[in-house]
Amino acid sequence: MPSIFSKIVTGEIPCYEVAENENFIAFLDIFPLAKGHTLVIPKKETDYIFDMQSDEYKELWAFAQKVAKAQKKVIPCKRIGVAVIGLEVPHAHIHLVPINGVSDIDFSKPKLQFTKEEMKGIASDIASLL
Repeated sequence: MPSIFSKIVTGEIPCYEVAENENFIAFLDIFPLAKGHTLVIPKKETDYIFDMQSDEYKELWAFAQKVAKAQKKVIPCKRIGVAVIGLEVPHAHIHLVPINGVSDIDFSKPKLQFTKEEMKGIASDIASLL
């Protein structure tokens, strides 16, 4: 059964896209820990990130690096935190979270909410630098 992320890749489910190429897509997390919290995924559905082929794995991280650099220019923060948990959706993904301290990337914290317009604006601002 396709994951929710596979449905985003095929366009069955909309997203707030930040960046895309032939192999990867980055989009805003709809349950963000911080403004600009972005998910980076391979289009090819692979459950566990360490099961990816080595070349694809390296390309995923290079793509994520480009997205993180754009995020850092748009969202005021000290760093872009990175998390790979892999339990909530059975599709490899990287969380890129703007942070100012370690506690900012605590996934047990209540998630933030933004309007559709705010989400579109955030995605557009980051995308404009890629």
